[in-house]
Amino acid sequence: MSLAWVPMDLDELIQHGSVQRIFRAKRKLTVPDIVSHITQRAAGKEPLFLEDGDYLYMLANMKDIARKRSLDFYAFCLMPTHIHILISPREDGLHEAMRDLFSRYAMMFNRKYGRKGHLFAGPYRQAVCLDDSYLLSASLYIHINPARAGLVADPRGYRWSSVKLFHDPASPNSFVKSEFVLRLLGRNDGERKKIYSNLLDKSLSLGPGDALEKADSVRQLRKALALVFPDVFSIVGKKKQIAQRIGLELLEEEDLEKSIRAIRARNTEISPKTKKAKRFLIEQLIARGYKREDIAAMFGVSVKTIYNMLKVST
Repeated sequence: MSLAWVPMDLDELIQHGSVQRIFRAKRKLTVPDIVSHITQRAAGKEPLFLEDGDYLYMLANMKDIARKRSLDFYAFCLMPTHIHILISPREDGLHEAMRDLFSRYAMMFNRKYGRKGHLFAGPYRQAVCLDDSYLLSASLYIHINPARAGLVADPRGYRWSSVKLFHDPASPNSFVKSEFVLRLLGRNDGERKKIYSNLLDKSLSLGPGDALEKADSVRQLRKALALVFPDVFSIVGKKKQIAQRIGLELLEEEDLEKSIRAIRARNTEISPKTKKAKRFLIEQLIARGYKREDIAAMFGVSVKTIYNMLKVST
């Protein structure tokens, strides 16, 4: 599917298959069935959770919001100062659901501890994911957070995340639909959880960056894991689970990089076919959040050339 670079609404771009991933969108996307990595943090250095009851309240709140707002939770991690959630709405209204989730908790917290003012640092952040390998990597990133922060030595030992559902054969039933991620791996539940556990160990050793600060941290983790587990990510890449769900044809990360190398190798060609291929790849990169300067460097051309290529109608 070619990416039409026209001034469309971002929701329309998602619906037309023109955006693969958007991190920190200025306006939150609420299209049904899109999967988002939601992050929210405390204002300043204040904690969000002070005792077990606070964590339990948030979990109960998440379960209630999931039912009332038709949300599917796939993974989560409640950290002392921030929150990670992997989620998708079955109906239009993700923004309202997140507003309810965080405002309800803030009201409880302020009332309980006699505080005033904003509990959260601002609007939640959203990374939209429309490919299976990013979905898998986002869940792994979410689950290794407690170990990265030094709260536990092994992420499996952290109480306030969904990690138990992903590695423990005896994990209880939950409102969190871990199978949506796990069925990307293996032939049965036991095999899937074993593979996920191996991925979890390696993810921690790779030491990914902070997704709260660096937009491409999950993408970089995914890229590193794909080098270590090429067979796993090859299988995941063929699943097209999310693509089938929302009817999009997506270009895999490896295919994108391979195509860029091939195009660059024949940079002197000026045929209409080559120009169209270049434009398509440029639009794929823009959709992923790359700047024109970075794209120009990838293709070995000037920034002006990139702008000119985008102006030419195809």
